[in-house]
Amino acid sequence: MNISAPFIKRPVATALLTIGIVLAGLIAMRTLPVAPLPQVDFPTIMVSSSLPGASPETMATSVAAPLERQFAHIAGITEMTSASGLGSTAITMQFELNRNIDGAARDVQAAINAARSNLPANLPSNPTYRKVNPADAPILILGLTSPTSKR
Repeated sequence: MNISAPFIKRPVATALLTIGIVLAGLIAMRTLPVAPLPQVDFPTIMVSSSLPGASPETMATSVAAPLERQFAHIAGITEMTSASGLGSTAITMQFELNRNIDGAARDVQAAINAARSNLPANLPSNPTYRKVNPADAPILILGLTSPTSKR
């Protein structure tokens, strides 16, 4: 028995069945929720510190390294990156998705306080931290200049 024989013998029923399947598919397609990307808030904390006039190498060895050693003891860190520049350093820590950001902030503050004795004595203020959302970073930064100026 040929599987296509009933459809060939009854073309009107085949056309109606095809139209019914297409309509059901269109209705189902319009009712399905669609999201281009899932909304995931990564628990991320950024610690920054400044020491005016210090070179990037000095910032990395005398400020970032002691802080990173203390932060390494915090549970749940999945990624830690640091960037040191002229007179400033920034350390970004990303935690596991199930980690409470407020609990992580308390752990970061405790680690900053513990690292204070290993930081340079001439550091003007304690390092500060803030909760950040990496999804809020701009995709494009556009700068415009003109050779003429109007006042």
